[in-house]
Amino acid sequence: MEIKQTALAGTTESSDIQITLSKGNGSIDIDLTSDVKKQFGNQIIKVITETLKKFQITDVKVRAVDKGALDCVIQARTIAAAARALNTADQIKWEVLQ
Repeated sequence: MEIKQTALAGTTESSDIQITLSKGNGSIDIDLTSDVKKQFGNQIIKVITETLKKFQITDVKVRAVDKGALDCVIQARTIAAAARALNTADQIKWEVLQ
């Protein structure tokens, strides 16, 4: 699916992650800022990538600012940003997450 508009979800508060999605350059490009990037960066990127692929988003630029979010929070913020970026916030396809 194609990103229709730049969208943001989440905060930069402790235990949260701020995800910004914008039009990409042909791939999933993730720019991650995190104090725990060395230990958990690969897992954070994996959760974001897998969630985007479930929405069939393969052409996107992702800016992620992590403040110690758990996987479930990362997934929820990615879903919210994707729904906003696709302009489908009122019709989220929850079944893709199974």
